[in-house]
Amino acid sequence: MTQVNEQGGPETGATGRTLAKALFTPGAVALVGASADESKNTARPLRFMRKHGYAGRVFPINAGRAEVMGLQAYPSVAALPDTIDHAFVMVPGRQVAEVLEQCAARGASVVTVFSDGFAELGEAGMAAQRALAARAKELGVRLLGPNSIGVVDVHSGAILSVNAVLEADTLRAGGISVASQSGSMLGALLSRGAARGFGFAKLVSVGNESDIGVGELVDLLVDDDATEVILLFLETIRDAAVLGPALRRARAAGKPVLVYKLGRSAQGEALAQSHTGALAGNDAAVDAFLRKHGAIRVEMLETLFEAAPLARRYAADIPALPRNPRIAVVTTTGGGAATVVDRLGLANVEAVAPPTEFIAHMAARGVRIRQTPIIDLTLAATSAQYRDLVEQMIQSQWCDAVLCVVGSSAQFHPQLAVRPIVEASAQRGKPLLSFLAPEATQSLELLQAAGVPAFRTPEACADALACLFRAARTRNDPVEAPAPARWPSALPTQGDLSEFEAAVAFAELGVPIAPMALVREGALQHAVPYPIVAKICSRDILHKTEIGGVEVGVRDNEELARAAARLLENARQSAPAARVDGILVQRMESRLLELMLGYRRDPLVGPMVMLSAGGITAELHRDVSLRPAPVSVAEAHDMIGEVRSTQLIRGFRGLPRGDVDALAHAIVGFSRLAVMQGADIAEAEINPLFVRAEGVVGVDCLLRLAAPQHAF
Repeated sequence: MTQVNEQGGPETGATGRTLAKALFTPGAVALVGASADESKNTARPLRFMRKHGYAGRVFPINAGRAEVMGLQAYPSVAALPDTIDHAFVMVPGRQVAEVLEQCAARGASVVTVFSDGFAELGEAGMAAQRALAARAKELGVRLLGPNSIGVVDVHSGAILSVNAVLEADTLRAGGISVASQSGSMLGALLSRGAARGFGFAKLVSVGNESDIGVGELVDLLVDDDATEVILLFLETIRDAAVLGPALRRARAAGKPVLVYKLGRSAQGEALAQSHTGALAGNDAAVDAFLRKHGAIRVEMLETLFEAAPLARRYAADIPALPRNPRIAVVTTTGGGAATVVDRLGLANVEAVAPPTEFIAHMAARGVRIRQTPIIDLTLAATSAQYRDLVEQMIQSQWCDAVLCVVGSSAQFHPQLAVRPIVEASAQRGKPLLSFLAPEATQSLELLQAAGVPAFRTPEACADALACLFRAARTRNDPVEAPAPARWPSALPTQGDLSEFEAAVAFAELGVPIAPMALVREGALQHAVPYPIVAKICSRDILHKTEIGGVEVGVRDNEELARAAARLLENARQSAPAARVDGILVQRMESRLLELMLGYRRDPLVGPMVMLSAGGITAELHRDVSLRPAPVSVAEAHDMIGEVRSTQLIRGFRGLPRGDVDALAHAIVGFSRLAVMQGADIAEAEINPLFVRAEGVVGVDCLLRLAAPQHAF
């Protein structure tokens, strides 16, 4: 996988620049398996590089031909008369290992493997891929792929790819770079973007990511002068430890990263059997991971490339954008504008009506508008007045972005409603964008040339605008690793813990837990004040309510004796094989609100902490906030604000206020499970966590440790 530095990020500096040059702009390339038959896929790279102006040296490798398309061919890489920077390998998978050795001997820094027959075939293929990657590392060669459709540098014409979309007579060079886990989607994005007149810098198909992964590519593109915005098409995340720091570098450099990831509706992921697993599935974890590290995740494929001009133009403004934006909408087609406003509403972005003061201001300038969320100028204004209105909205304080929706005039009379937008775009101060209801290529080109983000569909327009403002909610704070926590020596280091043991671990992290004691039948003395809750305590019974393992409101020793007998009998009946430690007695606690804290090690992006509505109905509410763990106090407060239920303790309709600061510190402490040393924590939960006027207290604890990993 990707090489990382001591801080956990990808290698940068001289190493990165050397890799980038060999990967994107090599001076000498070998095409291993190049065909002389121009109808074959394996003939494409040479044809493409000739067509698009590659000026470096090309060495076709073909064991059966002395010449390929007018160039001298060589029977093997070993037979080359000179060194190479990059090899594109198109031979059957079983031959790749031998080719790798020869490429290393000829000085190749990068080998891109188009060949399949590796991890995508199962265990045997995975073993072959691991062996190939390990050998490449020993040889000092970087691998792209296997199963990669290749890499393209539009500016230099270095096209080491078989993607048919590159048959195009011209490729427009620009500032958009793409990394894709799908080779075919790489071509789809290029063709769709090209049809819109967008120019591209670099495009990479990562294939199986045996070595060079998406994270390292993002890092390389941050340092690429030709790249202004980065698009990612993801099917999964294989290198979260590298991708996260790279995304943060991109944000710091002002290069927005737009992400389209499959899996919004996937139900087949293996989730832990708990409330936390049910609520914090992989896609939610990925979403939280991307948001924390500054990537802009889009909902629609078309938005991925259509939003690029919007993100690029306003990247520097994102930190200052409001979290709850007000959108001003001006239109020459009421129905067309309504389609966008409707979609914005689904994303909780509000189109607002102008205030009376602004209406009067515009009336004094000769433009009459009404106090409605959509300002319709279909019959009410000249082009000059339209321009003036847009300029005045950009300068005003009552809206945070201006959306211009253009009707049929965009198709045949762009000077009427499109030219005013272009002229008004010289005013800077807030995002300005446009949606063209008809198919209007000329108007799109006018807007694009002026740098005005323009959209062909209401869905993509609303998606892009919502994503831009959603990015403003991402904290730009430095990511600082908290001091590690030490696992209590008295506790087990694998398997499920009893509630009593879990409470000990949480208390070690500074999370307040209700006073409790563990007693046994026949020896029920304890110091916990009545009334109490009595619970069965067993590592084998984690969800006690389901087996009748909880009794509340126990008032004295006599009631405790009777409750203990019932609890033990219920355990024997429902879980006869369970090992019972005894009866857990816990002080009954008051509260203003029940919440749930959850922790889970996501298989894609690592430790996650969750805050949600609590109690036995937690799964029904879907009122959840999620962050990569550990979190800061500021992030914890953000999480509290995102859970709707917490409005009940934050001043809603005069209700008593809860101790939000104590809740934030409990979240921070709980999230330090991610840095706990001495045990590998797979999953944990406090449900419910009571929020009170002063302080918080956990009253039900669950903790699962990961099984130890054995070497085979």
